[in-house]
Amino acid sequence: MNPIVFKEERPLDFIAMGRLCIDLNANETQRPMEQTKTFTKYVGGSPANIAIGTSRLGLKTGFIGKVSDDQMGRFITQYLQENDINTDHVVVDQTGAVTGLAFTEIKSPQECSILMYRDNVADLKIKPTEISEEYIKQSKSLLISGTALAKSPSREAIFLALEYARKHNVVVFFDIDYRPYTWESGAETAIYYNLAAEKCDVIIGTREEFDMMEKFLNYKESNDQATADRWFSHHAKIVVIKHGGDGSIAYTRDGQSHRGGIFKTKVLKTFGAGDSYASAFIYGLMQGLEIPEAMRLGGASASIVISKHSCSDAMPIAEELKSFMETAEEVL
Repeated sequence: MNPIVFKEERPLDFIAMGRLCIDLNANETQRPMEQTKTFTKYVGGSPANIAIGTSRLGLKTGFIGKVSDDQMGRFITQYLQENDINTDHVVVDQTGAVTGLAFTEIKSPQECSILMYRDNVADLKIKPTEISEEYIKQSKSLLISGTALAKSPSREAIFLALEYARKHNVVVFFDIDYRPYTWESGAETAIYYNLAAEKCDVIIGTREEFDMMEKFLNYKESNDQATADRWFSHHAKIVVIKHGGDGSIAYTRDGQSHRGGIFKTKVLKTFGAGDSYASAFIYGLMQGLEIPEAMRLGGASASIVISKHSCSDAMPIAEELKSFMETAEEVL
């Protein structure tokens, strides 16, 4: 069963909100970053990647965010537009803020790391006054990302967008996207994540991310079913808990659970899997698919992206996703 009901008459399918940055992925793999000399530039940031993924799969997609007033900001906006993403509500910063950078290290398929530069970044400067109620109510769904809760005024902008979404029956997806280096403390993170999650219909995160949200609130149980039940007592209808190479489990309010597997592929890197999973899973739900089939789409998309050098550029179109699922071996 798919418990999510979307307002089909609305012109936009999906709006993502939050981080817009630049990924600089190492060209020299199998070596540490200290020995890496060249990188390839891509648009990055979890909500940006998810939006690119949904757009490539055919959803009418928009974005709410803020970019720097320089070449990097223009590069991001142009790339979104090239991928048929509405950028009417991507605001240009006027304070001198910069674009966040993520340098990636690919030592091996199992050993990858990301070096982030997030000081004075434009995406965290978006203000509540720059959030349009009219724009949000035109969409069937809204995705928020946990990183956008890390600083004011972005934090307040997210909560205002959530209020507009709830007011107009917009389905809200929450990608936990926990990045510890953007937060002052674990307790601060847990408080704001929990406050946001209470207003969301679908919550997607790793077991470790849910543990972070629960640890500082002294919950005694920390297993998947207890986590899901906790969110069903608020607004959630689906809770997806990811377990890396062991796949994922989706829980629904009616007491059911569905296990999703992975598709075998030649892995180049580990990052990008979560964003590609989310984009295809959301696409599946919005196509009216049952949860297990939407999870299969997510698993296949993740396998495609981790086999390629980029995240955003590697997001598959629907035909590529279908072809991959017909030929790749699925492991449950």
